[in-house]
Amino acid sequence: MTLRSFLFVPSDSERKLVKGEGNEADALILDLEDSVSKDRLEVARGMAAEYLTSHQDRDRQQLWVRINPLDTEFPMHDLAAVMKGAPDGIVLPKTYSATEAIALSHALSALEAREGLEIGSTQILAVATETARSLFDLDTFIGATPRLYGMTWGAEDLAAALSATNNRLPNGEYDGPYQLARTLCLAASRAAEVMPVDTVFVDFRDDKGLMDEAVQARRSGFFGKMAIHPAQSAPINEAFTPTAEEIAHAKRIVAVFEENPGAGTVGLDGMMVDMPHLKQARAVLALAEAMAAKG
Repeated sequence: MTLRSFLFVPSDSERKLVKGEGNEADALILDLEDSVSKDRLEVARGMAAEYLTSHQDRDRQQLWVRINPLDTEFPMHDLAAVMKGAPDGIVLPKTYSATEAIALSHALSALEAREGLEIGSTQILAVATETARSLFDLDTFIGATPRLYGMTWGAEDLAAALSATNNRLPNGEYDGPYQLARTLCLAASRAAEVMPVDTVFVDFRDDKGLMDEAVQARRSGFFGKMAIHPAQSAPINEAFTPTAEEIAHAKRIVAVFEENPGAGTVGLDGMMVDMPHLKQARAVLALAEAMAAKG
């Protein structure tokens, strides 16, 4: 299933959990990490588990949980609390390499067995660029675990790791180190044959900036984007859904190749299209079909 929008929701806020339920996001991320203070963590675990248990119909909206980093004292307690609610996936923050994803996969297998869940049913979304060392090890995710749904990247924590004062240039574009992290995350995701998910857009009042960044992310090859505010979900969904014009063009590319079986290159509207164009067209149509089925 292709998820276009992931909305972070603090797990210790009943009001925000209720708002998330009616939100357009394809997936909610019940957060136990950055948006929850450590003195509220036990409360947040209980509320997340209760929310998961009481929301078993996930056809419209999946439910994921962001746990605390594996190199802290908290993540196993996070998992032990929430797995009874059968989350669709776990967001794994601040990785250094795929080693953490593999360790998490083993822990999930044990907890799935404990809860009577299908072994392997809980997916993993790795936040793959929040540490400096992670930039050198993104290729380790290739073939690491079949649980890996996708990879996303984090510009804010990476900036802190690099001791940067800002991660964007005066024109609003990401500075070089963060463009590198984004590109490496995208390439590693596709090499691992999992979903690349773009990072958050922190200025939730800048609707145009969000839409521009989301559209550009889809052009680059990302399949979805993280959201930090409920109002961001609908624009993100729009940006990552093929337009009528894109669908029509993709259908014409597929049709012209079907009319010319065996051809590696064909002419269309005065331009030459070849196998990469056909592959892209089929991907657009597959995504459009998946979005139509989702309703």
